[in-house]
Amino acid sequence: MKAGIKMGKQESNRSILLGAAFLMATSAIGPGFLTQTTTFTEQLAASFGFVILVSIIIDIGAQMNIWRIIAVSEKRAQDIANDVLPGVGYFLALLIVMGGLAFNIGNVGGAGLGLNVLFGISPELGALLSGIFAIGIFLIKEAGKAMDRFAQIAGFVMIGLTIYVMFTAKPPYGEAVMKTFIPDDISYLAIVTLVGGTVGGYIAFAGGHRLIDAGIKGKEAIPQVTKSAVSAIGIASIMRIFLFLAAFGVVAQGFALDPSNPAASVFQIAAGTVGYKIFGIIMWAAAVTSVVGAAYTSVSFIRTFNPFIDKNYQWFIVGFIAISTIVFVSIGQPAKILVLVGSLNGLILPIALGVMLIAAYRKKIVGDYKHPLWMTIFGIIIVITMAAMGIYSLLNGIPQLFK
Repeated sequence: MKAGIKMGKQESNRSILLGAAFLMATSAIGPGFLTQTTTFTEQLAASFGFVILVSIIIDIGAQMNIWRIIAVSEKRAQDIANDVLPGVGYFLALLIVMGGLAFNIGNVGGAGLGLNVLFGISPELGALLSGIFAIGIFLIKEAGKAMDRFAQIAGFVMIGLTIYVMFTAKPPYGEAVMKTFIPDDISYLAIVTLVGGTVGGYIAFAGGHRLIDAGIKGKEAIPQVTKSAVSAIGIASIMRIFLFLAAFGVVAQGFALDPSNPAASVFQIAAGTVGYKIFGIIMWAAAVTSVVGAAYTSVSFIRTFNPFIDKNYQWFIVGFIAISTIVFVSIGQPAKILVLVGSLNGLILPIALGVMLIAAYRKKIVGDYKHPLWMTIFGIIIVITMAAMGIYSLLNGIPQLFK
């Protein structure tokens, strides 16, 4: 009997760990992810493989540091930040919620575009239907399990369909592999953009907070948490690699991508009308999973500040999605707000990771846990690099508000 209970618990934990990995990965795979990957592939061709490789290494370093420290402290990131320096957690939560809300408006718009491609309905109606669908996930009694399951199914569908289009595009695989290690051109902007799009903003915390909510925490959970963190980056990276190869196949044949929607043109050129419909499915799945991930994670950053929010957090998530949907349907994507929040978003990872690294050496936060030195050094390098690029992004973003 006890063996059966233990096995059932292990299976439940595996499901939660996989769900957390997919939640983070599908939060990263949004409309921006699709556009960035195809645009940079057109610019850098096979050398974009090197950018992907470097960004994966940085992503893993950031993700492992953050998830491990969250697990060991048994606290969410905002509470860790407040323990390190009172007030920093509130500032971090403000950045996360602002970024999550602004980008969710774009995610809802992406979902509307996906349904527009599939069924010919207006993007606004598509966004409204998608918002209702996302809200429905959190109205289910077992909302956490429903979210995990949806993220997994959507993730597998997106990857499977992208593989099909990659094969129809017939990319020069040998050149792609060679230039991944010996690139003709290196774009630092592309590296930072990819890192920001994979572990920037709220995304780095999506899976870590999910594990805390599910009770997977403490020193004994470190091996599981580390594996889940690496799996999350792996899932997002697999999608990125297949999408890159699909786009490279199209670009290598001499086709020019439509600048207004480069991702859609990759799928259409590679597989015709079927490819265009596949793009609609992927765009919708990518956008809706990002809506779910952004809403869940953003609210997780404020739920510990007030007992009322903590008790009714699912309704706050519903409200978060509803506001995002209403803003898009009524006024579209507010460009100036997105520029400002996008610039601020570049500062979230270095601030949060920096705070986490300090927390890793505070006994009152992590007890007798010893954080690996190599991870600390790796984390410091990421903090410095991303802080420099974040400040650059902010200084360039603000002037655009006054144009």
